[in-house]
Amino acid sequence: MSDGNVADRAFTLAEMTSSDSVTMEVLAGREGRFSQSPPLTEPPVTYLDVGEAPAYVLTNGKRGIGLGTKRKTVSPAGDRRTVVLVTGRRTLCLVGKHDEDEVISVPHEAVADVSYKTGFRAHRLALRTPRKMFHCWVHRKTDESVLEAAASFIEERQTDAPESIDGGDDANRVMYRGRPVAPQEPTPEPEEKQTRYYRGQPIDDGE
Repeated sequence: MSDGNVADRAFTLAEMTSSDSVTMEVLAGREGRFSQSPPLTEPPVTYLDVGEAPAYVLTNGKRGIGLGTKRKTVSPAGDRRTVVLVTGRRTLCLVGKHDEDEVISVPHEAVADVSYKTGFRAHRLALRTPRKMFHCWVHRKTDESVLEAAASFIEERQTDAPESIDGGDDANRVMYRGRPVAPQEPTPEPEEKQTRYYRGQPIDDGE
């Protein structure tokens, strides 16, 4: 896809959504939401299927995506970032690398539970499938209302009987040049506040 086509598609998709989290600059790979550096090696918009549009875009710096547990993470390289695109079909996690970005796709029909947590240093969107948890770290400057809306958006598209992702655990494993990515240790975790949903409504755990 040429630079002109990337910019045109990014602009069109940004105009289609009502969320301020979706910007032409981030989708076109020109800069991160809270950084002027290009977040990925390839523009985020190029990872979307034909007819697929992001409803929300979440980003973070070095924390990446936790696979299975918060401590087993795949993290961006150098000055790259992580971009999470929540579309009508899936949660698409893109982790920036120097040669080839990491791609983790979690279809909404495979999600058994979705929640978000807020913290002093970072926020987190957590997706649980029948086989694994996915912890999507989110920049601390992201407004909680965006996290709440994204979690509710995913919850509304869940099914009563979540499906295992095709391929079992291998489908959930992030690969780089044919080899599994080694887990990395993130910075110490901050205190968090968690919100869970049931049928589109937040659940008060204190009740």
